[in-house]
Amino acid sequence: MSERSVNAGVPRPDPLLSPADVVQLGIDALRENDAPYADRGVETVYAFTTPAVRRATGPFTRFTGIVHRNYRPLLDIDRAGTTPVEQSGDRASQEVTVVAPDGDEAVYEFRLARQSGGADDGCWLVDGVSRIA
Repeated sequence: MSERSVNAGVPRPDPLLSPADVVQLGIDALRENDAPYADRGVETVYAFTTPAVRRATGPFTRFTGIVHRNYRPLLDIDRAGTTPVEQSGDRASQEVTVVAPDGDEAVYEFRLARQSGGADDGCWLVDGVSRIA
């Protein structure tokens, strides 16, 4: 899969999506990561990452490995809660608390950037995710 290609049916960036919409879309996709095929959720998240993230992580196969190794608590979660989005200009962030089926909790901060120019002009994309608790 190239940097820009995604399978049919995978949501794509859209300037009408708010930062909260993008985060929720990613969380919902990761909740059902392997439906209808393996790593469709990760593929959705990859489609909503900034070009800088894609350059840093490399191709989709490498990105998938990074998600499975470093962000496993985000996969196949039972439920999630979010804080209000904090936005300043073309930057935004939102905290997400995820709960695994066994009850374990993890908190992540999603950082987003509105794109200027290129194929995703005006779209909010994920520029980083950090576990904070």
